[in-house]
Parts: sequence; structure tokens; C-alpha cells
Amino acid sequence: MRDEDDSLNSDTLTGSRPTDAGSPAFPRLRSTVLDTQDVHGLAEFYRQLLGWEYAPGNGPDDEEADEWRIIRSPLDGRHPRGQMLAFQHADQVPRSTWPDPEVPQQLHLDFTVETVAQLRESRERALALGATLIRDESDHPVEPICVYADRAGHPFCIFAMTW
Repeated sequence: MRDEDDSLNSDTLTGSRPTDAGSPAFPRLRSTVLDTQDVHGLAEFYRQLLGWEYAPGNGPDDEEADEWRIIRSPLDGRHPRGQMLAFQHADQVPRSTWPDPEVPQQLHLDFTVETVAQLRESRERALALGATLIRDESDHPVEPICVYADRAGHPFCIFAMTW
């Protein structure tokens, strides 16, 4: 979307108010993009794990769905829309061997839940969807956590934020 002077209309694109005159304009994170050989499978894995939705034009019927998909957090009062994960096709994606350093994580996702009971519920959902449990520290007294690899081998963590 362009204004009449052909500059980007940041209010329209981001839904934010203009910065004060003289204040720096910082980029905002749009989405985190994961490479995968199976765009549909990985997008659906995270959509079901997180209870998110497909962004408009990015669902299973989209023409480019085999190359690119975006899911986003739903607008439900507690989780304002704006968090997004994207998935793009890559011919080869070496599976992380973390904690063995041969193929490092390079990036991992951290998710939170509010209670240890929700952490256990999330663990069961993740495993049912095809995640591999790497480390289970759900009984940690300060920072209960489970570490997984998704179906493509990307590591991710789910913490119970008890502090």
C-alpha cells in the first residue's frame, strides 16, 4: 500500500501509530520462518500445537501452499493477533543433532504456558503430532521445561512460566 507520495503507509501496514517526530523508527519482527521439505506438514504441526490459524491466503487451498505458508495467533482477547510463523520449502534441511554439536540448532523457538499441568498437556499434544522429546525437565522447581524436535528436526521448547 502506498501513500500518494509513493512512500509506504506504515499505519496501514502495521496498524501502529506514527512515531514522534525525530524518534527513530525501528523494524518490528513480522514472523519467524522455518525451512522445511514439507511445508504443509510442518505448518499443520505448529497450527495444531499452538491452536493458531492460517493467515489469509496461506491455507491448504492456496496456490503456493507447497512452497510457503503462514500461520498466526488468533485474535482471542488474551493473545492479540500479530505473532506469526512462516514455513518455506527447501530441498534439503539437515536435521539438528543438538545437543550433539555436529548439526547445531541455529535457531529454536520458545513457547510458554502458565502451569505445569498445561506443560504436560502440551507435551502430550506435541508428541501426538509427531514431535520428538529431547529433554523433559517438567519437574524442575524453578523453570519447568520440555525440549522437542518438530517433525523437520527444528528444536523448540515449551516452558511453564511459574515465576
